[in-house]
Amino acid sequence: MTAFQTSGVFSGFSVDDIEAARTFYGETLGLEVSTNPMGMLDIRLPQGGSILVYPKPNHTPASFTILNFPVADVEAAVDELNARGVVTKIYTDPDFGTDAKGIVHGGPDRGPDIAWFTDPAGNVLSVLSAG
Repeated sequence: MTAFQTSGVFSGFSVDDIEAARTFYGETLGLEVSTNPMGMLDIRLPQGGSILVYPKPNHTPASFTILNFPVADVEAAVDELNARGVVTKIYTDPDFGTDAKGIVHGGPDRGPDIAWFTDPAGNVLSVLSAG
């Protein structure tokens, strides 16, 4: 038996307001969220595994996408998220910009359709085409 184990692996990220994160991930996005004895959040992923969300007073939002949600229809998912009050990010980069809804439409050289949005702490998440 080795000392390094891969069972129970989990990911984590920080937020500046744990209650806002609980509401956003649990109520707005509909994920299973619980609080551990140390006051941190445990997000249970539907296919197994978990993410630890911990409060950090000097939190700086991640400069990369921390969580991706594969969906069958990115446009429909963006419409649903917008109806829940989630605002997608609009990027104006000439080579990789989004449309008015915040969607980059993929293709052979561009990857899947994808749209980005942020959690209340400014961390970036995405919905992207699963197929």
